[in-house]
Amino acid sequence: MRNLVEIPYARIRELRLASGLVLFAYACSHFLNHACGLISVQAMDAMLAVNGGFWQSWLGRPLLYTSFTIHLGLALWSLYRRDTFRMPATEAVQLLLGFSVPFLAIQHVVNTRLGNMIYGAQLNYSWELTAFWVLKPFNALVQSALLLVVWWHACIGLNYSFKLQRWYPRWRDRLLIASVAVPLLALLGFVEGGLRVAVLAQDPAWVAALKMQVKAPTPVQQADLFALRNELWEIAAALIAIALIARLLRRAWRSRGHQVILSYYSGQKVKITPGTSILDASRQAGIPHASICGGRGRCSTCRVRVSDPDCGTLPISEDEMRTLRRIGAAPDVRLACQLQPIRSITVAPLLPFATASAKDGFARPAQFEGAEREIAILFADIRGFTQLSEHKLPYDIVFILNHYFAEMGAAVERAGGKVDKFMGDGVMALFGLSCGADLACQQALQSAQDMFSRLESLNLSLAADLKEPLRIGIGVHCGHVIVGEMGHGSTLDLTAIGDAVNTASRLEALCKTYGCELVVSADVSSRAGIDLSRFPRRELDIRGRDTQLAAYTLNRVELESALSA
Repeated sequence: MRNLVEIPYARIRELRLASGLVLFAYACSHFLNHACGLISVQAMDAMLAVNGGFWQSWLGRPLLYTSFTIHLGLALWSLYRRDTFRMPATEAVQLLLGFSVPFLAIQHVVNTRLGNMIYGAQLNYSWELTAFWVLKPFNALVQSALLLVVWWHACIGLNYSFKLQRWYPRWRDRLLIASVAVPLLALLGFVEGGLRVAVLAQDPAWVAALKMQVKAPTPVQQADLFALRNELWEIAAALIAIALIARLLRRAWRSRGHQVILSYYSGQKVKITPGTSILDASRQAGIPHASICGGRGRCSTCRVRVSDPDCGTLPISEDEMRTLRRIGAAPDVRLACQLQPIRSITVAPLLPFATASAKDGFARPAQFEGAEREIAILFADIRGFTQLSEHKLPYDIVFILNHYFAEMGAAVERAGGKVDKFMGDGVMALFGLSCGADLACQQALQSAQDMFSRLESLNLSLAADLKEPLRIGIGVHCGHVIVGEMGHGSTLDLTAIGDAVNTASRLEALCKTYGCELVVSADVSSRAGIDLSRFPRRELDIRGRDTQLAAYTLNRVELESALSA
């Protein structure tokens, strides 16, 4: 029973996508057929012979009808399985558009396909345009609405399906242009074709000859087709109603037992019935929860850290495991859209709702979610910048600082580090986020040397703007820190916190005390394998540390000689 109900989600996803692509291909060919109306009605009929030749062939017809049945069936199954109707606006629009398609399309299908199958009508574009724009203009508006509804529904679904693919960003602009051009050309061709036949339809003899040519249904036959249309509308409405009623019965059956308490690290608690996914629980409670793919198990942006990873009704599926492996997730990380707890647990969403994007679904270093690492930290600060800038205009200060930051940032990145932040006239940089601590210490010292070199060049270029050259003090230390994305909203960024960060900052401040340009802890010198023993060694009392810290004080020339040696 479990295997029957819990169909592997990836298989459903693949079926939905495959059937949707077939229907999308049919829609595209149909819309391009409409666009031929910009040329002539005869061009529309000629293209219809090509398209119709395939979609009515022994291969095309079963493929089209099977895809439609599968897509509709999976849509009803998804409606039945849905735990909540709280969802992002884009997902809600796609859902409403999808279920409106049958009601808009049934009359067109009855008049064309069933009219041909039952009464042998051989309808062409001349007759269809006459029927739409001359005999019943309201139906032309319905047909135009159907075109837009089908297209928007398909584009939203394809965007959900493909935006996590690595090729998608490169093609996004071109696909956007196509997504606007295709329906626009189709509507323009549809209108232009209608205007052309409206002129011809002013001649009653032309209309009568056309009816005979296409074997248009008689009034009695049309009444039978309208009755069939109404029955199909009722069937479509009944299928949706059955899915909704079955959903209510399913929820009532599940809620008859105990409830699960879902606790968030923020302090919020939500009561849910066993089998409700964590993502749906967040949506039911109105708790913002990132989910770029709409809860389809593709993007991993809904991932959470859980207190009990094995609390689901089913073991972790291979599909979910594959996604978690792709991003290098820790053992206590699960996908909120897949985990359906049966025991009370505590969860922490790992990506912020406001800033989560498709790129977060790709593999990312573990430290983005919080990790302890041994890294090297560098602080640099301009000496006497307050006095230097007090007689400068604001524009001049911004100009000088931007050039300074550009050079210092380039020195950090060239050495393999990451600029953590710019603070006033100071710089904080991290080394070792993707390498070992030994190499990180080497990179930090190389970056310091490059900073001094770049500052010398900058002073030459800004000589006319500065009364005296810029001077900097640099402090470098290494140690264990907590690394992760911290902040809020647009300020969220990868940073580090811990005693080693505070120590590096205080070493930089001691450059003023000792009248030097660089203070390097002995730990950095040792880990980097660079001998600084010939330079002054200090045993420093660092606020917040119980023991003294050994460090070396030196200037840029001495650093260069040490690195060369």
